[in-house]
Amino acid sequence: MPAPSLADVLAALDALWPPELAESWDAVGLVCGDPSATVGRVLFAVDPVQEVVDEAVRLGADLLVTHHPLYLRGTTTVAPVGPAGFKGRVVHDLIRGGVALLVAHTNADRADPGVSDALAAAVDLRVTGPLVPDPADPAGRRGLGRLCALDVPMRLADFAARAARGLPDTATGLRVAGDPDTLVRTVAVCGGSGDSLFAEVRAAGVDAFLTADLRHHPASEARQAGPPALVDAAHWATEWPWCEQAAGQLDEISDRHGWNLRTHVSRAVTDPWTLHAPSTTPDSAAMTDPSAVPSAAPDPSDVTGPPGPTSSSPNPNSPSSSTGAPR
Repeated sequence: MPAPSLADVLAALDALWPPELAESWDAVGLVCGDPSATVGRVLFAVDPVQEVVDEAVRLGADLLVTHHPLYLRGTTTVAPVGPAGFKGRVVHDLIRGGVALLVAHTNADRADPGVSDALAAAVDLRVTGPLVPDPADPAGRRGLGRLCALDVPMRLADFAARAARGLPDTATGLRVAGDPDTLVRTVAVCGGSGDSLFAEVRAAGVDAFLTADLRHHPASEARQAGPPALVDAAHWATEWPWCEQAAGQLDEISDRHGWNLRTHVSRAVTDPWTLHAPSTTPDSAAMTDPSAVPSAAPDPSDVTGPPGPTSSSPNPNSPSSSTGAPR
């Protein structure tokens, strides 16, 4: 079977995630690579960071597809020096290694299926439609975020635990705002940063909102206004499931065209946070008497909030037992 050209693969991927769906401020498309070169291996990842580029070169990939852009803002140099020199090094290493780089960012967010569809699938939610529909889509399937339903309602605490099992493990884990016993039947999801969509989420009348990067003031105001409950995961973790979805889509295209193409998904954990040190609650004596100091470290069972990483924590790069996602 023939190996396709980079131009052939780009045309196929542009059909999946049309560049015109991207936000006006975004930077999507081909960053580097010769369209006439042949492509035999493709690596999918969230971030175009050095660790992922090194992996692509070791793998012998001809194309690296990432969700996040390398250069979101304009630049006048790719020199591998200075505060942003790591980006220049990435470009140099990609070109030297014969690896093209393609970015599918907000165009992949809005596509059908898109990033939020993959997030919903990872958490075993049934998608019922887009959260913010694309008015240009007559089928009403494209748009930002997704509205979802649970086949069996569950407590908020149980839903958060389910989401934690379905998503890749990160140092920060998941944060939850809301009554743990609240019954969850419907959920809005948005891969990546979602606190700009609070108005749409509230208008949808869902019981919970699963997203990432929730900031204090928007989250506080949203909770003061009432439902929904909030489930805040790591940005990288909410978008990693898209890599597997995208690789599967390209596999289908390759089979249909008879291309000799192999796809791979990076399991490198590129979430920037590496450690979670949970806050501890002073004992009651210390709370009433500031001079009282605990004589020993508190028992872990008395610590409020989620447990932090311990010596028994799983290997950060081992796959999740439920999804195969990286831990």
